[in-house]
Amino acid sequence: MEDPLVIIKPLLSLLAVGVLILCGWKILNWAWLTPKKLEKCLRQQGFNGNSYRLLFGEIKEMFTMTRQARSKPMSLTDDIAPYVIPHYIRTVKNYGKNSIRWFGPSPRVTIMDPELIREIFNKFNEFQKPRINPLITLLFSGILTLEGDRWAKHRKIITPSFHLDKLKNMLPAFYECCTEMIEKWEEAVSVNGSSEVDVWPCLVNLTRDVISRAAFGSSYEEGRRIFLLLDEQTNLLTEAVQSLYVPGWRFLPTKTNKKLKLMDKEIKDSLRGLVKNREKAVKAGQVKNDDLLGILVESNFKEIEEQGDRKNMGLSIQDVVDECKLFYIAGQETTSVLLVWTMVLLARNPDWQTKAREEVLQVFSDGKPDPDGLSHLKVMTMILNEVLRLYPPVVMLGRSVAKDMKLGKLLLPARAVISIPVLLIHHDQEIWGDDAHEFRPERFAEGVSKATKRNQLAFFPFGGGPRICIGQNFALMEAKMALAMILKRFRFELSPSYAHSPITVITLRPQHGAHLILHKL
Repeated sequence: MEDPLVIIKPLLSLLAVGVLILCGWKILNWAWLTPKKLEKCLRQQGFNGNSYRLLFGEIKEMFTMTRQARSKPMSLTDDIAPYVIPHYIRTVKNYGKNSIRWFGPSPRVTIMDPELIREIFNKFNEFQKPRINPLITLLFSGILTLEGDRWAKHRKIITPSFHLDKLKNMLPAFYECCTEMIEKWEEAVSVNGSSEVDVWPCLVNLTRDVISRAAFGSSYEEGRRIFLLLDEQTNLLTEAVQSLYVPGWRFLPTKTNKKLKLMDKEIKDSLRGLVKNREKAVKAGQVKNDDLLGILVESNFKEIEEQGDRKNMGLSIQDVVDECKLFYIAGQETTSVLLVWTMVLLARNPDWQTKAREEVLQVFSDGKPDPDGLSHLKVMTMILNEVLRLYPPVVMLGRSVAKDMKLGKLLLPARAVISIPVLLIHHDQEIWGDDAHEFRPERFAEGVSKATKRNQLAFFPFGGGPRICIGQNFALMEAKMALAMILKRFRFELSPSYAHSPITVITLRPQHGAHLILHKL
């Protein structure tokens, strides 16, 4: 009788060869055939750029140019795009606004036409957020990364936390945190009436304390401890994602990965405990819902009750934990960078600093800043808008193309990724005029809609459309409160040791701090 192995072995060999051929075909299709097909399609649509290169695309050049730019400070100018996004500038210079860049085998299609951007923002279900490095999901999850029905549910439940009438109740927390920082600055200048201070770490601590108090109220100290851990986690993750992404690398038991996982567990366990305790207190009617966590828990309960406690109604404990993490990252980062660039620009433009101070003294005199007064600070609003134009917290927005999509007269192929260069659009001389690189708050004197040459959608520091940043009112109210209190007590100018070096680490921040000379008024 013939040995069965004689028949089975050739079959197994054929099967193995077939599997290898199939895997090889998939890899070839992913790494070469599909990118070249996309490249051909995009060139037919009028997009130009470097030809695709196997696997890496232009990633190495991007990293190299960014590292070279960061190796030394730039000149003292607000034309920062060549320093912040040098590779993007080179691509646009060589190939025009309709250009392609290659992130590995994925083409990034530049869209700078304001009307097309409006369409992208409004069609948010079609043009969704692109996939992000899985490591980043340790920080950014929740409403920021959700799509479809899950995003709609989270947005509905979270929105009450950021209503203006709710935010007004948080002003005492804003005031208390600002007072603590200003007292430290007053101590620093007490001897000579002036002193050099790196205001960047001070403003980071301020916004961290504000979001801790605003998010957790009476549990502020526990919230602050959690957020300190989040800061450390952010620094580790920033280092990790700046290296070339290798699929599956995050699962390897490296020293960094182990530390990140331990920190993530500690953060989530602590937040979960806070959320559970707050849910019990809210159910028992034992607390006022005047902080973000309390308002969120109350809104979640109402949603569950309205939907009859059906499955998947409301947010889970983990959902609330993810949103609390997002409260911190988005709230703290956005406001701290807005404040630091505002102080730097006012230090360089003393006439506008004087105008802002005169307005603050006129509106508030010797009293505390209040919600009504903050809403009447027209000069400060113009200044903040101009700062957000020149130094947007997020310099680039991305949207994925899941299937062949029509955008205006373009037909974008599936698997392409849209890049909306916020920084370039905010600095575009065709839109803003020849003075686009200059600090001129007066361009916003008649509001945002009339600031550009043709009333275009060209100003979106917080995004746009239905997915516009839910926390923008929080950030602006906090910034106005802090600046009003600072301007009443100090005059400030750039220190000779100030080094101008804006870089992107989640948001656009000063690499070498912000050394100013504070003068007590």
